[in-house]
Amino acid sequence: MAIFLSKEHITASANFNRWLVPPAALAVHLSIGMAYGFSVFWKPLGNALLGEDGKPLAACAAGATTFGEKLAGTLRALTATDCNWTQFDLGWMYTLFFVLLGCSAAVWGSWLERSGPRKAGLVSALCWCGGLLISAFGIYSHQLWMMWLGSGVIGGIGLGLGYISP
Repeated sequence: MAIFLSKEHITASANFNRWLVPPAALAVHLSIGMAYGFSVFWKPLGNALLGEDGKPLAACAAGATTFGEKLAGTLRALTATDCNWTQFDLGWMYTLFFVLLGCSAAVWGSWLERSGPRKAGLVSALCWCGGLLISAFGIYSHQLWMMWLGSGVIGGIGLGLGYISP
């Protein structure tokens, strides 16, 4: 498999059909483009925990009006399993996505040039899918820090590598 991923193995021959590249690049960008749609899930995630009466539990930062109060609620929400999350809590995951996207593209760009796009694409897919799995387990166990780590940090690294690989 290492030979399949090597940069020397992907050099195109004279009769290479270059029309095979755009569909592959499109598939990569459609996959990593789903990060832009994560805001669709904020409301359902904010009502994930239900009380005995069937109504959503209050958020950890319920009633917070100042930035400091919201931040204190977010810090509590990171490990709490007895309160719902707010859009403010979940928005930090989105911020981490794109901060790590830029940082990983900058840091790992020279590695991509040396190793080739196949290795970078594989690492990108592993980071992106692994991050989503960690986030899914974070949703299952109602742990906000796992969503931040999975989708925000690890998924963000996968996004950065995915954008620069094609």
